[in-house]
Formats: sequence, C-alpha cells, structure tokens
Amino acid sequence: MIEVLQFEFMQNALLAGLLAGIACGLIGTLVVVNRIVFISGGIAHAAYGGVGMAFFFGFSPLLGAAGFSLMISFLMALVTIRNKQRADTIIGVLWAVGMALGIILIDLTSGYNVDLMSYLFGSILTVPTSDLLLMGAVDLAVIGLVSFFYNDFLALSFDEEFSLAVGVPVKGLYFLLLAMMALSVVMVIRVVGLILVIALLTIPPYIAERYCGSLRSMMVFSVVLNCLFTLTGLGISYAYNLTSGATIILVAAVCFFLVLLGDRLRRGRSRA
Repeated sequence: MIEVLQFEFMQNALLAGLLAGIACGLIGTLVVVNRIVFISGGIAHAAYGGVGMAFFFGFSPLLGAAGFSLMISFLMALVTIRNKQRADTIIGVLWAVGMALGIILIDLTSGYNVDLMSYLFGSILTVPTSDLLLMGAVDLAVIGLVSFFYNDFLALSFDEEFSLAVGVPVKGLYFLLLAMMALSVVMVIRVVGLILVIALLTIPPYIAERYCGSLRSMMVFSVVLNCLFTLTGLGISYAYNLTSGATIILVAAVCFFLVLLGDRLRRGRSRA
C-alpha cells in the first residue's frame, strides 16, 4: 500500500476520503440527532437529477448535482418544517422523481459515454485536483457555519420548543442544515456514490453517539470514524481489487454490527 502513495490518483483518493469524512462527520451528527436520516436519503438520490441535467446541457456534473440538491433540500425543508413525521410520502416522491429525471436525461444525451456506475457507487480513484479544491471549500464552509451556530444547533437538536421560546431561528437553521446536507452529499458522490452516501452520513454518528456525552465530542468522534473507515476501505479495496465505495461502506457496516453485538453482550452481563 505504501508504494502506491507515490501516484497522484492515490494521493487524491486519500485526500478526498479525508475531506468527505470531515463534512459527513459534522453534518451526519446533526442528521442523526435530529432524526432526519430519511430526508438525507431523499436528497442524496434526488441529486442524480442534477447529474443528468449536467450531462444533457453540457456542464459540470458536480455543479449540476449541487444546484439540484440545494433545490430539492429547499423543497424538503418546506414540506417537513411543520411535520417531519408525516412528510415521508413527499420525500419518497421527490427521491424517485430526481433519480428518474437523471436517468431519462442521460438517456437523451447524445454521445453519452460516461460510466453511470461511478456516480451511483463512487469512483474515489478518479477524483481530480479541481474536485479536491471544491471539497475543501465545502469543508471550510461547513466547519465555519457549524462552529458559528453550534449553540443554536445544539438547542434545535434536543429541544425545539425551548429553542423557539428563547428566540433561536429554528426555521432558518433547519433550512441551513438541509442545505449543508445537500452540499455534503454532493461531496461524497465521488467517494462512495449516491446510493451508499446515507451509510457514511449515519453509521459513524450512530457509533459515536453511544460513547460520547456531548454533541461536540460526537461530531469529533464521527469525523475520526469516517476518516478511519474511508482509509481502511480504500486500503482493502486496493489490496484485493474491490470497488472502493462499497468496500468503505462494508468496513463501516462491520463496525456498526460489532457495536450492536457489544451492546447486547453488555446488557446480557448486566442482567446476569
């Protein structure tokens, strides 16, 4: 594994994994504690509509996915801001329409020769330097916004009624959270793809939640786990010639089930 680090594509892949891990760790924590995982899945899959539009009209797929994801996140925020529990149907419709639109537009694109699977399951080994710069910019924006609004996000995540009572701009923060989620999803397209992005957003925060006593420590631990899973999965995929995105998620899933097993064993011992 060490000798391959001399190649630029592997250096870019490692940097992409680390940058994606930072954004997914921070935003994924807020997704998990606010119980909006289904919304994140809807945004992730609907983003494919932006990829299709980009190929059809001839501009950058990442820019297309970003713009379309932001639009979908705005619509989902409007739908769910009043009643998160009853909005699953609308989210499911937007999810399906986004993917269907992307597929149809790609079918209609003349001379289409791009690997469709790379956007669905990731292609971390082909991340160019220009994408790394965009990922770094998104990371800086996410870190800055989460740091600035940390106390507000903390109040929103654990007591929405109290947040409203003390003057926290709940609606504005909710729209901001979904917008940051949309940009984070676009970042991870290159790493694990649209289909697997939900796992990278949710598995590390779920594990971190069981061992952390504060939202801040949960965010930090989630970032560390995301980076660890990405680097481990990348190494295994290189060693055994496997698909990198799927391998990264399987590494995270193994740790997830080990944590569940450990919790069950501990509960069994405490009862004994």
